[in-house]
Amino acid sequence: MSRSQRLLDLLQALRGHRRPVTAQALADKLDVSTRTLYRDIATLRDTGAPIEGEAGIGYILRPGHLLPPLMFSPAEIDALALGARWVSEHTDPALAEAARDALAKIAAVLPTDPRDALGMSPLLVAGPKRETLDPRILGPIRAAIDGERKVDLTYRDKDDRESKRVVWPFALGFFTEVRLLVAWCETRQDFRNFRLDRIVQFTPREERYPRGRRILLADWREKEGIPAAF
Repeated sequence: MSRSQRLLDLLQALRGHRRPVTAQALADKLDVSTRTLYRDIATLRDTGAPIEGEAGIGYILRPGHLLPPLMFSPAEIDALALGARWVSEHTDPALAEAARDALAKIAAVLPTDPRDALGMSPLLVAGPKRETLDPRILGPIRAAIDGERKVDLTYRDKDDRESKRVVWPFALGFFTEVRLLVAWCETRQDFRNFRLDRIVQFTPREERYPRGRRILLADWREKEGIPAAF
């Protein structure tokens, strides 16, 4: 690997972490010594990269730094194509279109061969085994999550009993046969998962919930023992 490529890979590795990452972890990822890693950090700083931190504590790339265009490996292209295909099959029309648009933007800046590979990836995605949910409901749910709005929810449980409650929606879970809304329930004063196909009525309020969506998500991850995505 050339040094210039290694420096780009180091920037990419730093961008993939929201919290400081140790020099040893970065060195292991790039398959270099920590001494080389420290030299590369110094080089990037000299070129203006806003890398904060120090040896023994860890390093982080300040948000907002734009990386130069990077080439994608064949495995990365397969991952992008597979992810976009999954989104197209399992989410609402707006999100599916966004996935296709994102792939088109990536393809537009790739050389010819990698661009062709996006459309020829051998990794395929099957549609949901059963579709009992109108995909158009996902749009309003995502809008309520993005807007951090309280929601009046009517829900039917597995025993066919209906309940009404006020929830603070902050995440959606997509699985092969079921989709889940993750929310804070004012009635239970706790986190709850709601199957989307059992939601009878979903009415967002104008009122925003008092805790931020990111805080709720972090607290839920901690309670459930779920690590951060990256």
